[in-house]
Amino acid sequence: MPFRLLLILALLVASVTSPATTPSAATTPSVSTEGIPLWAGTPVRASSVTLAPFLPATTPSAATTPSVSTEGPSPSPAIIVCPGGSYCWHDYEAEGIRVAEWLRDNGIAAFVLKYRVQGIVPYITHSRLISRGHRHPDALCDIQRAIQYLREHADSFHIDPSRLGAMGFSAGGHLVMSAAAYAATDFLAPLGITHTVSLRPDFVAPIYPVVTMQPPYVHKRSRRALLGEYGKRRQAMRDSMSLEMHVPADCPPVFLLNCVDDPIVQWQNSVLLDSALTARGIPHLYTQYRVGGHGFGGDSRKFSAETAHWQQTFLAWLQATLIP
Repeated sequence: MPFRLLLILALLVASVTSPATTPSAATTPSVSTEGIPLWAGTPVRASSVTLAPFLPATTPSAATTPSVSTEGPSPSPAIIVCPGGSYCWHDYEAEGIRVAEWLRDNGIAAFVLKYRVQGIVPYITHSRLISRGHRHPDALCDIQRAIQYLREHADSFHIDPSRLGAMGFSAGGHLVMSAAAYAATDFLAPLGITHTVSLRPDFVAPIYPVVTMQPPYVHKRSRRALLGEYGKRRQAMRDSMSLEMHVPADCPPVFLLNCVDDPIVQWQNSVLLDSALTARGIPHLYTQYRVGGHGFGGDSRKFSAETAHWQQTFLAWLQATLIP
């Protein structure tokens, strides 16, 4: 059976078996793992975009009034989790739910973002040759909306709006780094969304990320899904989303990690980003493992002897970063 057909069948099976979130109809933020519909009540028609909260046990229910007493627990740091999937689909289990549960169990409020992606059918059929579908800047709008939403509802979730970061895997790593690189550009304003909060994440953690849209290290599937059937050929578009070229002077601290034996995203992507961060003097930690592959996320069954330590390494870095 041809490889392409095998890949298509695998993707279809994954899309059927992966967990889905059901958007909550309530306007009050939910503390269940049901997805909050981020664009509800706005002009943006994107009902598939949801934010699923995983809150530490000490976090009060959003249905109750958060305590303002200094005797209670301090608001927790929060992380928006962006699963990977080549900007085509979401690896919602290993890189979403399992990561969020781990963060929650370590006292960090986690929110899994289902951002807009190309989709399996458009990937197979190339239907975006004749219709727009989902493409840049849709996903970047989604993560900026998530940052806005969480800062505006920080009291409801008992989170610290000044310690709000984002962690992403593979294409999700590209997305969280894009949020850092383009934080000064308000992608919400053209959509009719007004706000007074910062859209800059306080830290980002791209894990085995897609970084460049340029050969020889580009991940071509992610580039096509992100930029579109025509945009992928435009050099200006490639340049604009090659993140090694757009590290801002005020880039937040970065936790970067990948494996040399990564069979999906070439390891040099992370080296390009590490070099760019170093050149700009951005505080960051780059951890490169020899063995670990790609796609392990928060699934310990997929860890190698080296990647089994990545979560503790991140927690130690985060503590040092948030409490220098």
